Amino acid sequence: MGKSPIQSPLSDADKEITGNALQASLVDLVDLSLIAKQAHWNVVGANFRSVHLQLDELVDIARQYTDEVAERANAIGVSPNGQAKAVVESSGLPHYPDNWQSVESTVAAIVEILAALIERLRGRIDETDKSDLVTQDLLIAITQELEKAHWMWQAQQA
Repeated sequence: MGKSPIQSPLSDADKEITGNALQASLVDLVDLSLIAKQAHWNVVGANFRSVHLQLDELVDIARQYTDEVAERANAIGVSPNGQAKAVVESSGLPHYPDNWQSVESTVAAIVEILAALIERLRGRIDETDKSDLVTQDLLIAITQELEKAHWMWQAQQA
């Protein structure tokens, strides 16, 4: 099915800009949820339990916003793609290492990953400033929540 069965409230040009920002955000958030779950399964060391639980909180945030981003894409007539192949090909998040990781290396990796995602989201906030303020508002809310999480992860390194 090529043509969208959903009529978009946006012009074709605005729909393309906004749809691209939403799709890029979708794959990054799917990747974040998978990375955080991988880290959750493989973190070891002192303070294991608190980091283990904090990683599940991050998974929950990523999954919630993944759904909101995908639903927003649908609302503007863009079919979202969160399949594994799309995530592998398109995510801009840093690689998370395989195998067990110490609490310290886990926290450092999550701080780096969140910083990269926030930078990418802030770029998309700028991109959607003229194309769709509703999507921009969603991206701002996601960024606000992830910046709060980023602060909390960084606080563990202090």
